[in-house]
Amino acid sequence: MATLFTHPAVALALRPWLSSLPAQRSVLLGGVLLTMLPDADVLSFVLRIPYEHMLGHRGLSHSILFAVLAGFVFAWLLRQRAGFAALWGFGTVCCLSHSVLDAMTSGGLGVAWLAPFSNERFFLPWRPIRVSPIGVGFFSPRGVVVILSELVWVWLPCLLVMAVGRVWRKRQQTAPVQ
Repeated sequence: MATLFTHPAVALALRPWLSSLPAQRSVLLGGVLLTMLPDADVLSFVLRIPYEHMLGHRGLSHSILFAVLAGFVFAWLLRQRAGFAALWGFGTVCCLSHSVLDAMTSGGLGVAWLAPFSNERFFLPWRPIRVSPIGVGFFSPRGVVVILSELVWVWLPCLLVMAVGRVWRKRQQTAPVQ
């Protein structure tokens, strides 16, 4: 999996592009939390649910349906702060980005995007992100390799998307009204 340090990069990168959402901490914080939410399934290890089970790691919580429902709950909770559709879209994309990044990793069994209708696991054809060790193995030379691959393949592109979004938004705000 990509690390919990990296999943939030997507929410941070998307935020400047969403002029219809208020620049409130609750919206951004919610987006960041949604990027990490699918990994709550690590509880499956404690509960001794097999990895390959639909409720196992990268199972139902990494599905498209889960992301859509999580985005809906996010929008409903914050509906007083912005338009429901914009919040739902942002929340869904943030949550779904987690499984997309996981599908770009070099290990595991893949992501159950179609759960609960199918437990088939998928990877993307391009998998440049080194899979992260779980637990104390993260604090090892292998963990350093993972962080470096995430910097190159996730953080740098996200920083570029964020920078371009900020420039675009600033130009939109200073453009003369015709």
